[in-house]
Amino acid sequence: MDNKELKNKVIITVAPTGAWPKKENNPAVPMTPEEIAKDVYECWKAGAAIAHLHMRDDQGNGTMDKEKFKKTVELIKTYKDCDIVLNLTTSGDLHATDETRQIHLKELKPEMASYDCGTMNWLHTGVFLNTPSFLEELGATMQENNVKPEIEVFDPGMIANAAYYLKKGVLKTPLHFQFCMGCANGIPGSIKNLVFMKETMDQLCPGSTWSCFGVGHSAMEIMYAGIAMGGHLRVGMEDNVMFSKGQLAESNVQFVERAKQAIELFGKQVATPDEARYILNLKK
Repeated sequence: MDNKELKNKVIITVAPTGAWPKKENNPAVPMTPEEIAKDVYECWKAGAAIAHLHMRDDQGNGTMDKEKFKKTVELIKTYKDCDIVLNLTTSGDLHATDETRQIHLKELKPEMASYDCGTMNWLHTGVFLNTPSFLEELGATMQENNVKPEIEVFDPGMIANAAYYLKKGVLKTPLHFQFCMGCANGIPGSIKNLVFMKETMDQLCPGSTWSCFGVGHSAMEIMYAGIAMGGHLRVGMEDNVMFSKGQLAESNVQFVERAKQAIELFGKQVATPDEARYILNLKK
């Protein structure tokens, strides 16, 4: 592929479910493996190159149940024309053990998975625990199974953590970051803060690729700034159940279509899954 041409490509990641929104928050949130798989397929047709997947148990709560992941992945693969990149979460349940957060990676060997690079308070109610021992073990698991880490960072200190683990060999270049902006207890979502996050990444982990999203009212600001700054985008109901103020999102496709429109209006193009694989140096 032509590297010059790929510089004009923007990867859209769709995060359709997440661990918290339920049907009472938005009836369109996909919850079951069947709903998630169908939603991923529709989002792929709309322009998403990557799907970041969370699972729910039968009560609708976040779970790391490997069988839910397995069934969902199998259902997605029944859509024979769909070549979307699958990115499986390792943090879908705050009560999961270190083992259950990784076992699906060993069995399913997805192209990507989340690597949350630090511990933080979560939604003012609990602790999102990512201990040094877990992060070292997770990095080894990903390397052994050819899974590309998507390094999720909720504040600049997590970028410094990634630089440390890179130096230690737990992570390997080229790194790919997901800047998570506007989450409760994380860095607020603003253009100024996004610029700071990118500058920190460039200083500590030069040559890395990056994506971003904004939660709630910061969603549009971060999306437009991300495109202008040369980044990639994440959209979906994991991060926002509202499409605009006072308007519930009708579907995840709606978010993907808006991102695609914004990318094209800026004079760029939406990356295909294979272009995303090339940009991110994935091992299919």
